[in-house]
Amino acid sequence: MPRCILHVDMDEFFAAIEKLDHPELRGRCLLIGGDPRGRGVVSTASYEARVFGCRSAMPMATALRLCPQAVVLPPRGQRYHELSEQIFEVLTEFTPLVEPLSIDEAFLDVTGCQRLFGPPERIARLLKDRIRSRTGLTASVGVAPNKFLAKLASDLRKPDGLVVIEPEEVQAVLDPLPVGRIWGIGAAAAGELDKMGVRTIAQLRSLSPRRLVERFGSAGEHFHRLAQGLDDREVTPDSQAKSIGQEQTFAQDVDDLDELRRVLLGQVEQVGRRLRAGGLSGRTVQLKIRYGDFTTLTRSTTRDQPTDLSDELWSSAAGLLEQWSSRSFRPLRLLGVSVSQLVPRSGRQLPLFAPPAQEKGRRLDQTLDRLVERFGEDAISRAACRRKEP
Repeated sequence: MPRCILHVDMDEFFAAIEKLDHPELRGRCLLIGGDPRGRGVVSTASYEARVFGCRSAMPMATALRLCPQAVVLPPRGQRYHELSEQIFEVLTEFTPLVEPLSIDEAFLDVTGCQRLFGPPERIARLLKDRIRSRTGLTASVGVAPNKFLAKLASDLRKPDGLVVIEPEEVQAVLDPLPVGRIWGIGAAAAGELDKMGVRTIAQLRSLSPRRLVERFGSAGEHFHRLAQGLDDREVTPDSQAKSIGQEQTFAQDVDDLDELRRVLLGQVEQVGRRLRAGGLSGRTVQLKIRYGDFTTLTRSTTRDQPTDLSDELWSSAAGLLEQWSSRSFRPLRLLGVSVSQLVPRSGRQLPLFAPPAQEKGRRLDQTLDRLVERFGEDAISRAACRRKEP
């Protein structure tokens, strides 16, 4: 049976929940996020606010300059997690192969579920209807032979969309789209391709892989495969993953080492939470670095014992960042961290008496996990370490 992947993406999730709980806000521009008087950022912009150029991760002060009539609301993490849990319960009713991407987004492999629920499009409609009936919220769903195409499809007809890309339709769907629809092609890469006369995916596909590799390194081969609609990655639940990681591609290359430390610390905290939620620990911490010219490096270190403690993961990741920056610092296009050599937490060898610092770290993690679960990721975090000047 041909592989069938669904990508489920909730529509304006935080803003949609606020409209659900406060009907008087429907039709208004909403910005969910931090205080604009400080360094708050936008977590979610409603569709009405996006018309004015507002988007997630934008400084709240900037968003308000673009849309001064917007209503600004602080995140309600506990409420968002409550609805997220209900949504993921629905997803697992269709298949155990659910790979979370965030609180409101996931891949599903429904290849083996069709005898039970019917063809893929019917599964997608059942899933959308079940989410709406239980939560009052809408989801956009993409159905396709692989992850890349499914994620692309879910974004083609938002909100409340359902797009199916059949195997024989792949090139007809991809060819007219701009190259920016390819994973990994941001503004800088799109600008370089534009200089080469390449603006659509069809034009990208017509280039030789060799030419793309010469210009973009290994990323060029990745671009060429996706332009053909090829993506062989499997849907992997965290409990079955060989590694758990987090990475971020920056809109502009970042040349501030303190900012990179801050980003890395946030990634480590997310990876630590996912490890603990999955009952896993890991030994190897790997740093992923990509420069503006798409040169990609990895640096890794392996601990004596597996861990799920954020402080210990941060110590390893920060050490790798310091080693790299002291030798070959350059502005970065992408930064990421992952943990591998995973083992069940119950299967690792524990010391008879844990060191006091380790016990303190575990209590801190447990406290922060509860706060994040209740109030959301923006509620609290560790203070980023600053580099000590000589």
